Amino acid sequence: QMQLVESGGGLVQAGGSLRLSCATSGGTLSRFTMGWFRQAPGKEREFVSSIFRGGTAYYADSAKGRFTISRDNAKGSVYLQMNSLKPEDTALYYCAATSLLVTNSYGQDRMYHYWGRGTQVTVSS
Repeated sequence: QMQLVESGGGLVQAGGSLRLSCATSGGTLSRFTMGWFRQAPGKEREFVSSIFRGGTAYYADSAKGRFTISRDNAKGSVYLQMNSLKPEDTALYYCAATSLLVTNSYGQDRMYHYWGRGTQVTVSS
């Protein structure tokens, strides 16, 4: 059973940066496609970024050019570097994992079957 624990969230001013971490256990990270999703109050959970087993990364349009996803299989960790943060980035950020071959479905949360509890990111204006 893959377990995921997010950390690194916090309160930051607009234009600032945060680095989220996702520590995994109970599975071999190199076998999983990993994703970051977020959910703002009153809104549906949305895709932020994903990274395939081989390192190919994908981003939501809202994250392109500002966020960078990375993985360290040896450490069992996945990261999301977030720069130039905006108030609209405020949300609970979730780390997710899937062993499925997601191909073009990387942005669909139903493809991921392991989830962390989330870490709160709040960006003040």
